[in-house]
Amino acid sequence: MMRLVRDAGLVGQVEVDSAGTSGYHKGDPPDSRARAAARRRGVELRGRARQFKRADWDRFDYVLAVDRTNFEDLEQTSPSPEALKKLRLLRTFDPSSQKDAGVPDPYFGGDDGFEEVLDICEAACRGLLEHVRREHGF
Repeated sequence: MMRLVRDAGLVGQVEVDSAGTSGYHKGDPPDSRARAAARRRGVELRGRARQFKRADWDRFDYVLAVDRTNFEDLEQTSPSPEALKKLRLLRTFDPSSQKDAGVPDPYFGGDDGFEEVLDICEAACRGLLEHVRREHGF
C-alpha cells in the first residue's frame, strides 16, 4: 500500500501502518520469505511488528483486518460503535474477491504462498486506494 500511495503522489496525505492483533512477534522484522517476495517486486518491507493499540482507533480512518479471526479480535477492542464503522476486511476493496474472503496465512507453506499473498494484497490495496481517492477527494 505504501508503494501505491507513493506512486500516486499521495505521501503526506495518506498514512499507512501495520499492526497485529497479538504481540507474538512484537519488535520482529517482517518474515524473511515475505521480504524476499516483496523485494522481487521492487518493494522493500521495513519496520518492526507492533500490536494494534486502542489509540489506533482514533488515529486512522480505516482499520483493516486480513482475515475473519483478526476482524473479530479487532471488533472486540472497538471503543465505540462509531469506531467500529472503520473496521473492514482488506479484501472487501478487491471487486474480484469473494464476499468475506480473508488473506491466507502463508507462514507454514512454501515461498509461493508469499507470492500469492502479495498478489491478493496488491489487488485489495489498489481498490482501497481508489476508494480513498473517491471518499477523500485525492
